[in-house]
Amino acid sequence: MDKERTATIETIQGVPVHKDWVGDIPVLYLEPEIPASERKLVIFLTGLGGTKERQIPFLKEFAGRGYFALAFDNYRHGERGELPLGDLVNQVFANMRKEGWKILGQTVLDTQKVIDWAIDVLKVSPEVRMGGISMGGDISIAAAGIDTRIVRVAPIITTPDWLRPGMHEISEAALLMDPGVPDDESQAYYDQLNPMTHLDRYINCPPMRLTLGAEDRHIPPENAERFKRELAKLSPEAADRIEIVYVPGPHADHAHIMNRKDEWWPDMLDWWLS
Repeated sequence: MDKERTATIETIQGVPVHKDWVGDIPVLYLEPEIPASERKLVIFLTGLGGTKERQIPFLKEFAGRGYFALAFDNYRHGERGELPLGDLVNQVFANMRKEGWKILGQTVLDTQKVIDWAIDVLKVSPEVRMGGISMGGDISIAAAGIDTRIVRVAPIITTPDWLRPGMHEISEAALLMDPGVPDDESQAYYDQLNPMTHLDRYINCPPMRLTLGAEDRHIPPENAERFKRELAKLSPEAADRIEIVYVPGPHADHAHIMNRKDEWWPDMLDWWLS
């Protein structure tokens, strides 16, 4: 039996949140805590294996700055998932190019639908801030390449290159991860949306601030550095709009960056929402 897809207000983690559906995409948002003359939207997505509900502490901070703060479940995650999240993570890591590219690609396309809905239903301005953690950051970079309504991007421990060269196991940093082999569907998403192979889309890119772990071997900083170098060959001005911020060691690996967010989050937030 299909879920009843109606708008609700629920208290989650002690916070009243609005839940709704954009077609088959479940969304969650908080209204601004501070009245603002302009109805502004920020979207913040979780990484692989997370849910929109996990983003509520972040959304509360954005709402405190006067924004409509929204998260939605990545494809195959949360209320749109068919597997327990732990099983989904294992499936993706067993073949990133087949399973991961589908999640990335479909969620990038979903972003456009969610922005359409937010402008129509929430009456927000068509100037959207977007960011995310890990895979959520990957999605935000790719979405900014196809949707000019995204005006400032804040990805965290992320990559603009879906091939992820040099990717090591997240729990065993010494082991190089087998990226797997795409099928036709996942290859089509890659061909359509991978930022690294569509550099021309970023000649007029919005400002981006990528926060990376200096010791991250799961998503090596070299991925983002190469993206900026190659973009500079097309447009030095565009490359100048991409800022890379490194969280230094020790404990600057993929698994520990979010535990240290007090060191980098306040400055990033001020930049992102300025």
